[in-house]
Amino acid sequence: MVRTLIALLLSLLAFPAFAQTTPAPKPPVRVAIVTSVGSFTIEMDDRAPISSRNFLRYVDQKRLDGITFYRVVKVQDNFGFVQFGVRGAPRRVLPPIAHEPTTQTGIRHTDMTLSLPRFAPGTAGGDFTIVVGDQPSFDADPSKPGDNLGYAAFAHVVEGREVVIKIFDAPNSPTATDQGYYKGEIPQAPVTIISARRVTAP
Repeated sequence: MVRTLIALLLSLLAFPAFAQTTPAPKPPVRVAIVTSVGSFTIEMDDRAPISSRNFLRYVDQKRLDGITFYRVVKVQDNFGFVQFGVRGAPRRVLPPIAHEPTTQTGIRHTDMTLSLPRFAPGTAGGDFTIVVGDQPSFDADPSKPGDNLGYAAFAHVVEGREVVIKIFDAPNSPTATDQGYYKGEIPQAPVTIISARRVTAP
């Protein structure tokens, strides 16, 4: 009986010490994007660690400063996507990363999701897409033949959606192309990213 009481007292004394040493959960990582038409904030999703770390490398090394939103695809009102990034510029681009399909991460291309455009899986790097409206066609779909791995989703716009919509709604040139591609999808006045910096989540 005495031994049981002593063991109980010791366990009660040890509990506060254990509680004090339990680390608090880390707040989500956020990045503030300041553009020539306003600012918005994105939040990393830790379910896609490779893709999130890749984006943060571009942020921390200031490789996104001065780049533009170079492509806007408007399927209909409030449905399409915008793209920005380094476009393979030798002084800005970092090595490509392993692909994280949505079937692996569980992140879906809902409205204001950021993901990595690519060619073959594992070729994505310094270009990024923000979807306007839910876009399940960007998700991985094992039921489809061929390359069915979709884009790697890794973050969401959590503040400033109206700025992304402003970029999306601005007029495109009817004739401009990017090396012969994207006719009708090139903004007449591309929006510039002034800075991209980590910020403290509330």
